[in-house]
Amino acid sequence: MHFADLPFLFVGKVYMTLKEKINEDLKNAMKSGEKLRLESVRAIRAKIIEFEKSGIGRDMTSDDEIKLLSSEVKKRKDSIEQYIAAGRNDLAEKEKSEMLIIQEYLPKQLTEHEIRDVIKSLAISVGAETKADFSKLMPAAAKELKGKADGKVVRTLVEEFLGS
Repeated sequence: MHFADLPFLFVGKVYMTLKEKINEDLKNAMKSGEKLRLESVRAIRAKIIEFEKSGIGRDMTSDDEIKLLSSEVKKRKDSIEQYIAAGRNDLAEKEKSEMLIIQEYLPKQLTEHEIRDVIKSLAISVGAETKADFSKLMPAAAKELKGKADGKVVRTLVEEFLGS
């Protein structure tokens, strides 16, 4: 839910949508001449426009924003791996720089220690103790940590937690 959907008035603008933030940052990147930031912000803007024209018939939610940004980060991570395997470190560095810019728009990423703490508390609340309880714990962890941690890391830590 966006703050704009709440039934009371705000004095001044408290919440900025991803689209508004991207449009503002696009202007700033053009003014400052930051080529890489401009390319990265344009890529996000293109995905937002693609979402709007998809015919879904609703405004982008914060979950949609996180999903869009996480997808873009994942694409960059995959590209980095492929470029490194092909010996193209120059292209891998460019992708890494773009990925870091895109991650600025995501919620703060949790550390491995913080992820473990969340998994422990979720395991207690859903009653997960053994490997057989993976199907109880993993969906809860994925939902709780969405946008705050890489899905592969969450899965690995859930498996590790249940295996010990």
